[in-house]
Amino acid sequence: MPELVSILIPAYNAEKWIRETIESALFQTWNNKEIIVVDDGSTDNTLQIAKKYESNLVKVISQENSGANAARNKAFAFAQGDYLQWLDADDLLAPDKIEKQMIEKDHVGNTRILLTSAWAKFYYRYQNAKFSPDNLWRDLDPIEWLMTRFIDDVWMNPAVWLVSRKLTELAGPWDQRLVRDQDGEYLCRLVSQSKYIKFVPEARSYYRQCNPKSVSRNLSDKSRESIFLSRILCVGYLRSLEDSERTRAACLTYLQWCLYCIDMDQTAIPEKAHALAQELGGELQPPARSWRYSIIEQLIGSCGAKDAKRMIETFKTLFRSNWHKVF
Repeated sequence: MPELVSILIPAYNAEKWIRETIESALFQTWNNKEIIVVDDGSTDNTLQIAKKYESNLVKVISQENSGANAARNKAFAFAQGDYLQWLDADDLLAPDKIEKQMIEKDHVGNTRILLTSAWAKFYYRYQNAKFSPDNLWRDLDPIEWLMTRFIDDVWMNPAVWLVSRKLTELAGPWDQRLVRDQDGEYLCRLVSQSKYIKFVPEARSYYRQCNPKSVSRNLSDKSRESIFLSRILCVGYLRSLEDSERTRAACLTYLQWCLYCIDMDQTAIPEKAHALAQELGGELQPPARSWRYSIIEQLIGSCGAKDAKRMIETFKTLFRSNWHKVF
């Protein structure tokens, strides 16, 4: 009998998207599957919509609001599969995504191979998604994968991965301290425990951008602290595999990227960053500001410039979302 794949869906206030996400899991051409939805205390109709799909194939579990990583860990606790497909409640899988990766899995024949796929961003219609390859879209060993991730500041969303139970158990649970960049930290940890990363270009998944409640839009102090903690942990994963001049340089670049995600006037976080940078043999530089931002900062001050930048980014997102909703 073909191996069982568990499709694990953490959900919070995703009533607009959860139906389409569950159906993309149900329509997978890999027949031996189970779908586990964990509702993380939603205050909208997410749970009620998910319950409509409950069956022998779909299990729906509810918990008090505890965060996305707690929901993911609960989903895994109920999973029976030999392989795991993580799927956020607003993202989608191409119908043959899992099947393509499972076929490739049989060719490589090692449960510590991490399978990844092509992926594209979209707003409302996944058919309009554009696939934009980067340097992670290839077969890599763990050290080269992490160095590429660090140097190029590129990433892969959770829907991309197909992970064996053995590799999942080696990596351990999702870190519930993290409220942002949870997937970045977890994937780096998976990679550090893997033997090889196998990219399957024919397999496809879709990352939705128009969800205003996405954790990637969280700009709180806790969010910034989470980003930095995630980077510290990821630096440790690479150095555990190889602590050399080239890997320390990659880690330094990765920390430098981090400064674009936090406010430089929050001195506690940059001080930690500078201390780690010195341990790695280098120094961090203040992130460069565009000339437009510098002019605005001179006119209305640092806080005003930050607020203006956020308002502009929010407007851009709303404009793109509405454009793609109509066309």
